[in-house]
Amino acid sequence: MIKITKEFTFDSAHQLNWHQGKCKNLHGHTYKLRVTVKGEINQNGIIIDFGDLKEIVNELVIEQLDHKFLNDIVDNPTAENLIVWIWDRLKSKLNLSEIRLWETPTSYVTYKGKL
Repeated sequence: MIKITKEFTFDSAHQLNWHQGKCKNLHGHTYKLRVTVKGEINQNGIIIDFGDLKEIVNELVIEQLDHKFLNDIVDNPTAENLIVWIWDRLKSKLNLSEIRLWETPTSYVTYKGKL
């Protein structure tokens, strides 16, 4: 089993109405998304072409979230809820191993699917 990874960035705004701190206010983040897929090497010597991986993630995730108000897309758009939404969008097209989403340069969430 081999794993390959590609990283993406997108900018979005959200607010967490239940939060008692700064996140209650409308604010934005530059998110970084790392998508890791797994598989066996095919006859061409790859699991999936990096270009195909990029196209799938861009279409199903990045174009849906970039420069958008996340509250209109995901109910209670915490990093945890957002990463599950992303996984659910990608799981039918990619053999996912794990995805990681950074909300800030030092804060991220990792998801490997439902156990």
